[in-house]
Amino acid sequence: MVEARLRVIYGDTDQMGVVYYANYFRYFEFARSEFFRSRGGSYADMERSGLQLPVAEASCQYKSPARYDDLIVIRVTVDELRRASIVFTYELFRDGEPRTLLCTGRTLHACVGRDGKPTRLPDSVVRLMKPSEPT
Repeated sequence: MVEARLRVIYGDTDQMGVVYYANYFRYFEFARSEFFRSRGGSYADMERSGLQLPVAEASCQYKSPARYDDLIVIRVTVDELRRASIVFTYELFRDGEPRTLLCTGRTLHACVGRDGKPTRLPDSVVRLMKPSEPT
């Protein structure tokens, strides 16, 4: 599990002053990038090697609204690691005491090559995605 933090900007909110629902998927993407970085990798490196991880499915269950200037904590976890796909799960909280759960979510990513066809996840990516072994 990795935690990423970001502050809600005014442009992410709707006329009612809350984060527009689709922006939570951008927050998921931000957290995935931070997950890769925390493990010593990056999407850019993977794409340079000829692999991509497009989103095949995405869902979000909204619990409480986020608002402008809220500090958000996004927990991202690899829930499933399959031969040619990865499932990430997310929990978004408003930072503070107590933390308020804003939403939960899930994204399924297919591993595809430059030709757009499914391909096996390389060992290097599998190693990045697996939980760290205790020392």
